[in-house]
Amino acid sequence: MTGETKILTFGCRLNSYESEIMRDHAAQARLDDTVIVNSCAVTGEAVRQTRQAIRRARRDRRDARIIVTGCAAQIEPHAFAAMPEVDVVLGNREKLRAESFTKIAATGTDDAGDGAERVLVSDIMTETVAQPSAVTGLGGRMRAVVQVQNGCDHRCTFCTIPFGRGRSRSVAAEDVIAQIRQVVENGYSEVVLTGVDMTAYGADLAQPMRLGDLVWQILDAVPALPRLRLSSIDSVEVDPALFEAVATHPRLMPHLHLSLQAGDDMILKRMKRRHSRQDAIALCTALRARRPELVFGADLIAGFPTETEAMFDNSLRLVEECGLTFLHVFPFSARPNTPAARMPQLPSAVRKERAARLRAAGAAAKRRYLDAQQGHKLRVLMEDDRRGRAESFVEVIAQTSQEAGTILNMQITGVEEDRLLGAVAA
Repeated sequence: MTGETKILTFGCRLNSYESEIMRDHAAQARLDDTVIVNSCAVTGEAVRQTRQAIRRARRDRRDARIIVTGCAAQIEPHAFAAMPEVDVVLGNREKLRAESFTKIAATGTDDAGDGAERVLVSDIMTETVAQPSAVTGLGGRMRAVVQVQNGCDHRCTFCTIPFGRGRSRSVAAEDVIAQIRQVVENGYSEVVLTGVDMTAYGADLAQPMRLGDLVWQILDAVPALPRLRLSSIDSVEVDPALFEAVATHPRLMPHLHLSLQAGDDMILKRMKRRHSRQDAIALCTALRARRPELVFGADLIAGFPTETEAMFDNSLRLVEECGLTFLHVFPFSARPNTPAARMPQLPSAVRKERAARLRAAGAAAKRRYLDAQQGHKLRVLMEDDRRGRAESFVEVIAQTSQEAGTILNMQITGVEEDRLLGAVAA
């Protein structure tokens, strides 16, 4: 085989992180002429896109080996194995193991057959360890991603992800810190901590701790790290130490993405979420009072079963009342075998229309934020010669070519679509 290995990634930041681990494993196993499809199961649309990508990959590369993995493959392995385009289905545990790729490389596509060799998927609920590993430069960006946690012990009524990821499990603090020291030594200026349910961090360790404890340990133990960033967190589980770190530490980036899902108390209860509308507003208000430059993002679901127009309006108003800038909006998608799938469903058109209104509110909020940055100086980490990210995670385009990986002061001179324009300042 002579073709390259291509990875198609769907879904969350953790999937992107794991795709890079698979890229290294595939290279070490000399697994070429292969397409790896790393799937997502969060919505029916994500699963549909995965199937579409598999069929397209087979049309584009008729002789390539096609491996399907990720949460959708973990939850429905035999449905993907039944697709004629698919050669191997890998589970979420197996995809992170080098020996899986060595085994696949030793088996030709013509030898895969219809048996167990095509479906390498174990029971994820028996997994008890989160393997320490760091990925640098995702997609060429000048930041490293470090996984600190995997899995989820909660059972939100709309969500299948715990069945794709297994139980919550944490990476030991000393292993996380060792990874971060290594990537800093390799020249990276920013580390992003990631997980499935990050604020559950540490409860399963021999000496239990919280995410806030880990963050402070990292900041104290690795003073050479310029920027530490958190991926999505659950607002109700922000512990006092984490709150204080976000509110006060200049090296912890002023950008939080919150798993809110809705802004109406009855819908939150039917989702089996653990926070109220007022809890979300109070957290954002309290943090912004301590650190005014803090920028919030959030996940929101539109058209959850039984949602009335008044209930939806509460979610819509949450954008302003929490001061949200970055929105990830999903029209509700009934997932198989979840309680929400058995609730009275809203028409698809209503769900899509409400999602469109939420996205419009998010776009307007982001535009207001971008306009307000004009004339300000921001610290920007350059990802390539012209494009970088401010501490708020807003994209900034430099007027002149700069060295990738450097952190620069930039005077913001304008707005272009959903990005800022900047000139290097003293």
